[in-house]
Amino acid sequence: MSIDDTHPTGARTIEDRDISLTFAKGMAVLKAFDHGETHLTLPRIAETTGLDRAVARRLVLTLVHLGYVRQDGRVFSLTPRILVLAGGFLHARQFGKVIEPVIRTFSSRIGEAISMAMIDGHQAVYVAHAGARPEAVSIGFTIGSKVPLLTTAIGRALLAGCDAGTAETLVAEAPLEAHTERTMLDRVAIAEDVTESRRRGYAFVDGQFEAGVAALATPVPADGGEPAALGVSGDAARLADPARREEIVEALRECAKVVARLL
Repeated sequence: MSIDDTHPTGARTIEDRDISLTFAKGMAVLKAFDHGETHLTLPRIAETTGLDRAVARRLVLTLVHLGYVRQDGRVFSLTPRILVLAGGFLHARQFGKVIEPVIRTFSSRIGEAISMAMIDGHQAVYVAHAGARPEAVSIGFTIGSKVPLLTTAIGRALLAGCDAGTAETLVAEAPLEAHTERTMLDRVAIAEDVTESRRRGYAFVDGQFEAGVAALATPVPADGGEPAALGVSGDAARLADPARREEIVEALRECAKVVARLL
C-alpha cells in the first residue's frame, strides 16, 4: 500500500519506506471511535479497522496504557486525554483566544450561531464555534464534529474555497449518501453547485443534510493556505427570506475577511 502525494488538501507525498505501519494502525484504532460509536468491544474494533483481532488487541491495550483509551470490562472508550492531540493545533491557530472572539462579534450582530470548519480528508471538521445567545438553537455539533463535504453548505463552501482541481477530485471521491429525501445525489449537479457557490461567494443548502434545516456558508480567503469556511444553520423557514439570507451572507463575508488575516 502506498500513500499518494495527491492528497486532496495538498499534503506532500510520503514514500512507503518512511511510514510506520504500526503507528498508522494505532491511529486507525483511535478513528474507530469516530463512527458514531463511543463504546466499542474488541471484536467491533477489529471489524471497523479491518485489523486482525490479535493486532487490534495489542494496539488498543497500548492506548489504554498510554491513557487515551479506557477499559471497562470488555468495552473500550476514549478518555479526555485524546483532546491533547487536538489541543496543539487549536492553540497554535489561536482559535479560542483570537478566532472565536471575532466570530462571536459577528454572531451577536446577526443573532445567529456561527461555526468554522476546515477539510479533513473527505469531510468537514468544525474547529471553532460561537453562539449568539444561550438560547440559540443548536443542531448538536461541537468542535471536532465532522459533517459531509458534499451535502452540507459548509462543506460546499470549503470546496468552493479549494482550487478547481482539488474540488473536482473531492466531489468525485468524497462519500455521498442520502440523509433526507432532498439530498442531492448527482455528483455532476453538486460540482455545478460548488462552481456556482464559488462564483457568488457563498453556498446555500436547504434540507439536504437534515430535514427542515437550511444553512449558509462562505469560504474564508485562503491565499494558498488551508481552505476554511464559516457557516450558519437553522430552521429552514427562518432562512427562507432572501433579505435575511443576504444579511447573514454579508456578515459571514466580513467575518471571513477578518478571520483570514488571523490564520
